[in-house]
Amino acid sequence: MTAPPPKPTLSITLPNFSAADPGSWEPLLERARAADAAGIDRLVVVDHVAFGEDLDAYGKPELGGAAGGKQPTGPDGHWLEPLTLLSVVAGMTSRIRLGTGILIAALRRPIVLAKSTATLDVLSGGRLDLGVGVGWQREEYEAAGLPFEGRGRLLDHTLEVCQAIWREPVATYASDELQFERIHSMPKPAQPGGVPIWVSGRINSRVVDRLVRFGAGWIPWGDDAKDPATGVRRLRRAMDEAGRADDHLQVAGTLPVVRDDAGEIDLSRTMEGIPALVEAGITDFRAPGAIAVEQLPGLVGAFRNAAM
Repeated sequence: MTAPPPKPTLSITLPNFSAADPGSWEPLLERARAADAAGIDRLVVVDHVAFGEDLDAYGKPELGGAAGGKQPTGPDGHWLEPLTLLSVVAGMTSRIRLGTGILIAALRRPIVLAKSTATLDVLSGGRLDLGVGVGWQREEYEAAGLPFEGRGRLLDHTLEVCQAIWREPVATYASDELQFERIHSMPKPAQPGGVPIWVSGRINSRVVDRLVRFGAGWIPWGDDAKDPATGVRRLRRAMDEAGRADDHLQVAGTLPVVRDDAGEIDLSRTMEGIPALVEAGITDFRAPGAIAVEQLPGLVGAFRNAAM
């Protein structure tokens, strides 16, 4: 029996960064609690471990950035580590899923990442989604003692080790980077098969291969994020050519928020575009983190009606 397609979900970005010291991160945690209470499906946080000073690289697609993109902080911006933050959020929420969008996973030692994500998944009751990507910043890899040019293979290696540790009672692994035999690591993630992996990137051969091998979901990037309907069509063709059927792979997209003249969300106009994007294959709609807490319940109700 073919499984039904996933119901559209509504996520919200939790801005785990600040251009300067905010003094207190309590408003961020209150937003997480409010999103959980309002019925938002998923919180998503982002990742930077360290910064160099060439932040213009973020706007260069050839380095992995987005054309015209601009970093939201300077090099001395304050960025909370995503998995640590989600561990705190897990303890103060009860049902909302916890996602990274993205984690630069290759910056972490794979065996430690496998352990920390399995722990978070168990303690949260199986609520973790691991969005991963290669990033764009050379200095971040250099500070970790890793080659920037090989970051795609480093990410694949990291995911290989994580899935081996998550899935095998006694794990054995061999690659050019690492070999081990009969390794025990408990507990396993609460979710069968391990933590769902969402792969970020433009549609190219490396990203498609990563989706085929590891992906429960796709986080479009660059031009594919600007035109999600075309991106999904390209993804489906590429997945079919790679030999993996489109078995309800989830796809993230931006919620097209429309505001009125007073700067408030116009719920009716915002939801007008939802049915067409659902039809195109978007399954997870990601709202910006600047939405006022008091508007979240109305946003959830309008979304549920529009996405039915």
